[in-house]
Amino acid sequence: MLGPDSAPEELYQAGLVYSTGLNVEVDMIAAHKWFNLAALRGSEEAKIQRAELADMMTSDEVKMALQSAREWLKLMN
Repeated sequence: MLGPDSAPEELYQAGLVYSTGLNVEVDMIAAHKWFNLAALRGSEEAKIQRAELADMMTSDEVKMALQSAREWLKLMN
């Protein structure tokens, strides 16, 4: 379970799961959310993946992903 003490690598791995559909349906919004959270914790690779995903998403999808990340951060604090 990902929580407030999750390492950037754990958050990054969650982004990979959702972006590739590894045992889940591909979900670009969820992938962007997890890459964003990993990037906030210093993952350079997550920053790259987040930018690549954002280029493939609509502005509304990016907004939903950012909102989801904010909500997760609020829940964890």
